[in-house]
Amino acid sequence: MGRLTGGDPSLLRRINSAVVLHALRAATVSPEGRDPGAGADADRAPERAPDAAPGCATLTDLTRVTGLSRPTVEGVVEGLIADGLVVEMPAEEGGVRRQGRPARRFRFRAEAGHLLGVEIGAHRVAALLSDLDGRPLGSTVREVSEKAPADERLERVRGAVADLLRRAGVSRHSLRAVGVGSPGVVEADGTVHLGTALPGWTGLRLGERLRRSFRCPVLVENDANAAAVAEHWKGAAVGSDDVVFVLAGLSPGAGSLIGGRLHRGFGGAAGEIGALHLLGREATPEEVLSTTGEPLNPLDEGQVARVFALARSGDTRARAAVDRFIRRLVHDVGALVLALDPEVVVVGGWATGLDGVLDPLRDELARWCLRPPQVAQSLLGEAAVVTGALRLALDHVEEELFAVESTVTARRASR
Repeated sequence: MGRLTGGDPSLLRRINSAVVLHALRAATVSPEGRDPGAGADADRAPERAPDAAPGCATLTDLTRVTGLSRPTVEGVVEGLIADGLVVEMPAEEGGVRRQGRPARRFRFRAEAGHLLGVEIGAHRVAALLSDLDGRPLGSTVREVSEKAPADERLERVRGAVADLLRRAGVSRHSLRAVGVGSPGVVEADGTVHLGTALPGWTGLRLGERLRRSFRCPVLVENDANAAAVAEHWKGAAVGSDDVVFVLAGLSPGAGSLIGGRLHRGFGGAAGEIGALHLLGREATPEEVLSTTGEPLNPLDEGQVARVFALARSGDTRARAAVDRFIRRLVHDVGALVLALDPEVVVVGGWATGLDGVLDPLRDELARWCLRPPQVAQSLLGEAAVVTGALRLALDHVEEELFAVESTVTARRASR
């Protein structure tokens, strides 16, 4: 953080508010329910006084952990109560009592707002609702035709979200942020620069369209990137900061975290390993999975499933097609592993249900790579993308509410 100067009491109040709120939230999240992606700061929860119940902190607790004076902490807490982010808890009857007045106890109001994760896929849309601690409150999945135009697909999203909010008893106005996972190369403003998997998706101003519906920040991310974030948060890559997630399908994509941070590339196209066949290879994906010598048409999941079923039944041509598919996937992932040197490669997508994907991947990476990574199957399965989208919304709110550095930067930018 840059050097701060005096003469800006409003900035100082914002900083103090962020510090106290962060400490209160850390006290509210129990060790058992603590977010595994929250990092070391999550372990700096205030040490609670004897008469402070779990999930609460006293003024003494907050003074100790923040280093601020007691009058400053008290003033900040009163302001946070007025903003609806903190609530004072009533004294517990029958609890441990010491002489004098019982200490005032406070907790962070995770119910003060809500977050939404949305997945938009070829065959389904999904939504996941949570409070401000990221605790799930409900979810929904709706099927959609792979041929549905963009307007119909977005209407399906709106309908699914409206139903989820109604069932959870949550007002749309309480949404603080919405994260969205979508196929395609997604630009920083939420525009789909290139999206061949969904009709009418290339050039779609997806973020802008959804912001009109939700009237809160909407963060749009490539689906494989969102899944990588999810596996790092709650899945097979918890505790590993250098991660590659492979969304293995007809045209595989990948998301990666480097040092715990999502790597998008200059234009959001990092990890598009499905395009490697364009670099002078002799076979297109349609030819790789063909059992007739002619390109597989249409190249869809139904056709591919039939090829794999034939291979399992002993069909020689189908077995050869499956071997080509696995070899292509292994080579694509190997290129990314050689470039990024991840600790863990997580494989997800529909291909994780196919026999024989993980072992060849492990064997080939061990043969090619100077330091072979761990290879694991996704623990989140079909929920990976929507879970990652929710985490993106949570990251945005945490940055807004708790990050002192962003508070300082935003203040300076406004001058």
